Amino acid sequence: MRKSEKPPQKRLERHFQPDNMERDEDSLYDHYTLQAAEGQKPLRVDKFLANLLPFTTRSKIKNASQTGSISVNGKEVKVSYKVRAGDEVRLMLPFPPPPELTAEEMDLDIRYEDPYLMVVHKPPGMVVHPSFGHWTGTLIHGLLWHFEKLPGDRLRPGLVHRIDKDTSGLLVIAKEEHAMAHLSKQFFDHTSDRTYHAIAWGDLPEDKGTIIGRVGRSKSDRKKYHNYPMDSDKGKPAITHYEVLERFGIMTLVECTLETGRTHQIRVHMKYLGHPLFNDVFYGGDRIIAGGKTKKFQQFIRNGFQLLPRQALHAKTLAFDHPHSGERMTFDSEWPVDFQLLMEKLRKWATFQE
Repeated sequence: MRKSEKPPQKRLERHFQPDNMERDEDSLYDHYTLQAAEGQKPLRVDKFLANLLPFTTRSKIKNASQTGSISVNGKEVKVSYKVRAGDEVRLMLPFPPPPELTAEEMDLDIRYEDPYLMVVHKPPGMVVHPSFGHWTGTLIHGLLWHFEKLPGDRLRPGLVHRIDKDTSGLLVIAKEEHAMAHLSKQFFDHTSDRTYHAIAWGDLPEDKGTIIGRVGRSKSDRKKYHNYPMDSDKGKPAITHYEVLERFGIMTLVECTLETGRTHQIRVHMKYLGHPLFNDVFYGGDRIIAGGKTKKFQQFIRNGFQLLPRQALHAKTLAFDHPHSGERMTFDSEWPVDFQLLMEKLRKWATFQE
């Protein structure tokens, strides 16, 4: 290997993390962005990419170049282009189609069912539908065990809405095409009603309020979302109403009602207020934000993190019009055990502080 073709320095390799990859599920492509470190000697772009992306092949990189899918500093380049210090290299690669879904035997907590739909209570930790990194063990896999055929997309059959993996609570599932269309329209038109219970850090200054913004992907971390101003061209409009249910000084139990259903909406909006959800690792809730600095208090919080090892968010109620009868259907759900245990701990703490 000639001196000019040294592999990128180690610090360059550390620069490439999963955060630099964006998976575009609509166009079925992976997008990679890599920054050449200071001191990078001129190196062919195909070798530069092969060094940092050992899971791909030189032939795929060459094909990407031939289709205009490699760019440096915003301009398309061929594989012979020499990458230099400070260059931003972007690569787009097609990813293989997902595997066919197979039914998996699992117990589901079905709260209501008729020939047209069902309402299930999802436990924390369960992914709702298959996605990259989650090709087994999802709620959809379990539904396929119970029902031979569900309407809709092959990766999301029956799915009208969803909640995050570590959020617990209620979901409605369509069992036939008319119900799928009718329920989907209700969620699109915001005529369905959903309330969530959340434990937020700190003592909210107001008993109730409304958060309005545009929720979209963070510019600094593509796995996270951010609340942008309404006059921004980023994200989509998002409205969350909240009301305080119980105060503990160091934390607050709030009920959130959604007008819109954006990804991570409540988590992003509470972060925007300066009161991220307890133990929300994405939005800063997994560290001590309020309260004292004594060892006793820090141990109290660490114990809380162990009791509820996820964001403190539960989809409490769900209401919609039945797609055939037109009857308004309303469902309520109890807190899961981990949420209950943290609430008991906070109530004892608040009583002790009085």
